[in-house]
Amino acid sequence: MAKEKHMDESAFAEIVKEFNAVGELIRARQDEKQAVMDEFDSESKRFYFGKISEKTLASSARKTNNELQKLDDQIRKAISNAADLSSQARRFTAAQSPKSFKATLTGITSAGKSRAKRHRPAKKRKSTGKAGKKTPRKRTSKKK
Repeated sequence: MAKEKHMDESAFAEIVKEFNAVGELIRARQDEKQAVMDEFDSESKRFYFGKISEKTLASSARKTNNELQKLDDQIRKAISNAADLSSQARRFTAAQSPKSFKATLTGITSAGKSRAKRHRPAKKRKSTGKAGKKTPRKRTSKKK
């Protein structure tokens, strides 16, 4: 008896669950990055109004830049993970392409195996003259 493919829904659900988790991680890191930028903005305003010194602001800028760099790296890594998961899901679903069946008087048969592939003639290569040999360039000498 012929059998149709059945998708492993639990495996696919696991891929989707991981993909959602990575998306939430990206959003969380973006929120953290915005919070760090807002915090530096408030430090900058405090410097403008004379409440902190320039040295303190410079120290805060270095700390903020390091934190922003770290968050950017984490976001890029999460985006890469999301791309890997999406390609995994694409391959998983592509493997679910249906088999062709045909109902006949004798029963159900697989229609996909009886099809013959179309034969295409090979393309002809263009000859470029002498194979593998390059013609040397003429050297021109300048007279003084």
